[in-house]
Amino acid sequence: MRKISKKQKKELVALAAMRDDKIDLSGAPEVRDWSRAIVAKFYRPIKKSLTIRLDADVLAWLKAQGSGYQTRINKLLRAAMEGSARQRRA
Repeated sequence: MRKISKKQKKELVALAAMRDDKIDLSGAPEVRDWSRAIVAKFYRPIKKSLTIRLDADVLAWLKAQGSGYQTRINKLLRAAMEGSARQRRA
């Protein structure tokens, strides 16, 4: 993300000080349908460090795809977690 300007920071401070019922939301209509929302696009969960033992061929496959193999592991596990949650809801 890019840094905010001093003017933007001043506006955000003023907005934070306002009561909720005084904020004009007419330019931002309420979203009622969240079915197409993308989970975790802007939210970044806290990362935890751990030691994990993987099969050598699995690790080689991940690393062969370029840098960022730990991120790929996390994405694969998140997709499995979300898929599991969808199956339980169905």
